[in-house]
Amino acid sequence: METQQELLEIYKLHVEMADRVSQRRLQTNRFYIALLSGLFAFAALLFNKNMILEYGKIVLVVFSVLGMILCLIWLINIHSYKQLNSGKFKAIHGLEKQLSYPFYQKEWELLKEGQQTKTYFQLTKVEKFLPLFMMIPYVLLFIFSAF
Repeated sequence: METQQELLEIYKLHVEMADRVSQRRLQTNRFYIALLSGLFAFAALLFNKNMILEYGKIVLVVFSVLGMILCLIWLINIHSYKQLNSGKFKAIHGLEKQLSYPFYQKEWELLKEGQQTKTYFQLTKVEKFLPLFMMIPYVLLFIFSAF
């Protein structure tokens, strides 16, 4: 059986790993925002420079479908990061039962376990709007170019 010091070190490691997942999640969101914005800007540039006149609608359809696919992949990534963080915090809560003060468990209880939006509005719920919002121009581009 581990000593309190060993448990504390394991706990610190788990907390640091959970924080790293959150940082990767933020970087992933930035990546998709930059990628989707750049893709749309590139499509607009080609359109404005009349560089796609020969294959115009086909190119725009391809750009719009690619953008929508990237938005869906981004949504999947967000969901995956949520699952990963949930698992990490379950492990942290388990470790806290063996320590003198269960900090994250107490915090989660104070936040009503994310069930009351007045107390705590879960970031993932807000975060999932980003890919949907970024998908709007691609849907409009698809409608404009396909019909």
